[in-house]
Amino acid sequence: MSARARRTAAVVAVLGLPPLALTGLAAAPASAHGSMGDPVSRVSQCYAEGPQSPKSAACKAAVAAGGTQALYDWNGIRIGDAAGQHQKLIPDGKLCSANNEEFKGLDLARADWPATSVHGGSYTFKYRVTAPHKGTFKVYLTKPGYDPAKPPAWSELDLQHPVATVTDPVASGGFYTFSGTLPARSGRQLLYAIWQRSDSPEAFYSCSDVDFGGAGTGSTGSTPAPTASAPSDRQIAAGADKSTMRHHGHGGDATATPSQQPAGQPSTAPNAPRAAGTSRDLAETGASSGTAYAAIGGAAALALGSAALFLSVRRRAAGAAHRR
Repeated sequence: MSARARRTAAVVAVLGLPPLALTGLAAAPASAHGSMGDPVSRVSQCYAEGPQSPKSAACKAAVAAGGTQALYDWNGIRIGDAAGQHQKLIPDGKLCSANNEEFKGLDLARADWPATSVHGGSYTFKYRVTAPHKGTFKVYLTKPGYDPAKPPAWSELDLQHPVATVTDPVASGGFYTFSGTLPARSGRQLLYAIWQRSDSPEAFYSCSDVDFGGAGTGSTGSTPAPTASAPSDRQIAAGADKSTMRHHGHGGDATATPSQQPAGQPSTAPNAPRAAGTSRDLAETGASSGTAYAAIGGAAALALGSAALFLSVRRRAAGAAHRR
């Protein structure tokens, strides 16, 4: 190879470095997704019943109010930039949907939601996860006197005494499994789970209806409490192509593409899709803010270094031509 050809090859190689480097940085880890599996969450129960033909009256009403898409997106009740500000971002009456228009059917105040039978004492919680990430789970129970026929409010949750708190549990068999303690209650109550990621501001939410039995406000007595039944692997796979979650619920950070955004949900909502490539995108897909800035800084350094090398090669080539 001639000297000129070698110089040309060097320039081409240098110019190719920045795009390749940036392409590698764009491949961020997958986002977390999930919902409480035991006691089964409202959205998980309704999805397990079948989005197109749910069996329970409550799940039928949820579909009538919000459509079937919310059930196919069962693992995506989230706020991308929550950063622990749950009460600020979610108003009373919209806890189960996390103030997301798509999931509004889950906020219906009614006493016949399928409920899991429980009792006071130790309880093993199982959180169905489709993309694990580090973070903290906190599970709260409603206070005595809770009325399921009224929209749940933050004041009805015993926020001072979570029934379970765990940080960075290890997923096994598709679930995060951790222990907690349920206080003495009677009748129907509501469990509210918050999964706040530590590697991004994103948080996930779920409501689980439980029945402690006995006489109590909101207890129906005639409505049997079904066995907790999060969607099976087969059901998840069967509905994956109908999910609007990026990567069909196994990654990504948006609940819907712009064309699929539910009517009435403004683009400025916490769950609204954002342009790819922003530092918040990096954070929501698993990179910490430090990682995001480091990645951007690394890309800039590569680009500057490549430019300097390119100019050096050009100067040497010009000098050689002048000497000839």
